[in-house]
Amino acid sequence: MRTTWITCLASLVAFPAAAQITDFCAEMPRPENSRFDRLDASNDWFDVYELVPGVYSIHEPHQWQEVISYLIIGSDTALMFDTGNGIGDIRSVVDALTDLPVIVVNSHAHFDHVGGNYQFDTIVSIDTAYGRKSANGLPNEEVRIELSPEALCRDLPGDATQDTHVVRPYSDKVTWVEDGHTIDIGGHELEIRHMPGHSPGSVALLDRERGYLWTGDSYYPGPIWLFMAGTDFVAYRKTIHRLAEMAPDFKHLFPAHNILIDEPGMLLKARDAFELIVSGELEGEYDAELDTLLYEFDGFGFLMSADHPTDW
Repeated sequence: MRTTWITCLASLVAFPAAAQITDFCAEMPRPENSRFDRLDASNDWFDVYELVPGVYSIHEPHQWQEVISYLIIGSDTALMFDTGNGIGDIRSVVDALTDLPVIVVNSHAHFDHVGGNYQFDTIVSIDTAYGRKSANGLPNEEVRIELSPEALCRDLPGDATQDTHVVRPYSDKVTWVEDGHTIDIGGHELEIRHMPGHSPGSVALLDRERGYLWTGDSYYPGPIWLFMAGTDFVAYRKTIHRLAEMAPDFKHLFPAHNILIDEPGMLLKARDAFELIVSGELEGEYDAELDTLLYEFDGFGFLMSADHPTDW
């Protein structure tokens, strides 16, 4: 639920107020997403939409992260950009959409984007120490809150339970690559660009020919999390500037939370807004319990550690 300020302390997400969860559930489906037709590949956990020809969003709207994974289909191969929380069976959704071999690329290694990695055989990831550590998985105590009643708008799917949920390891399936690595899926070349800041291994995925840009968690509509372990504010500032510079070259932006498709011009607004924070002109809303500052703008925001730099 990244439209509110749920946050993470020592890798455990704090409970939002009950009223916020109620509001979150009442918002589903979001008006911006309801213009798309829900496909038959959807099930009781995932909502599936074809956004543009050959590009499918696989959305988890019933859990507070509202994470969105994407399946991009070429003539020879399909590329899966993120695999969600690992709560529902995302592989069955992918198999309903394509019988091509699937390559997974993760936008970054946070738990809500790599949870389904274990279901796939081929994973390509930017090589960072953070990513290698995350590929070893996470125990139940670090992710169990993601299946708590407070985190959900509906019953859990299949045999998922709060007491047994983990992020399963996937390190033996990963090919580690560098910035600029490209993947030809048949008819379309996809480029992986390292965009650190939100996390050390964050990437954007580019389809330059068609003008498609997947931003992961470097930008999405809602408070962008810049407070977890591994966040680098200076690196993020460089990243949001790089993304803004790219914006004129793209016509569709696909974020990893909340809204299925957005306008690339929002990256320019995000860059300018971040510079207002850097300049010290804005005073964020402080939460003493969480030790965070929330800076809100029109359509997005930044949720930052209270000790973020003031001398940039």
